[in-house]
Amino acid sequence: MSGVWVFNNGVVRRVENPGAESLDGSRQGSNTRRKVLVHTPSNEVITSYAVLERKLSSLGWERYYDDPDLLQFHKRSTVHLISLPKDFNKFKSMHMYDIVVKNRNVFEVRDM
Repeated sequence: MSGVWVFNNGVVRRVENPGAESLDGSRQGSNTRRKVLVHTPSNEVITSYAVLERKLSSLGWERYYDDPDLLQFHKRSTVHLISLPKDFNKFKSMHMYDIVVKNRNVFEVRDM
């Protein structure tokens, strides 16, 4: 496993190719591959928050409506909270990896 750990706005994340991704999580360059979140039991690529919300709720995650700028999900049996930008176009690999870590063996991040 290679990469560089980047600390930005209080969040630490691993960047596989530091030249291909800026500190804010946006992609740079024309030859970089886009990451996608995949629901592994169904092998379905998550293409919208509606699809993601259905998958998460089937796993026991509940939606929080406290912050109008974020989509937030909480699982009662844990202390975990998933916070996502309201706009799906701003859904970056760091958000995908957060979902993967909190739902082991259910989601994975793949290169498109």
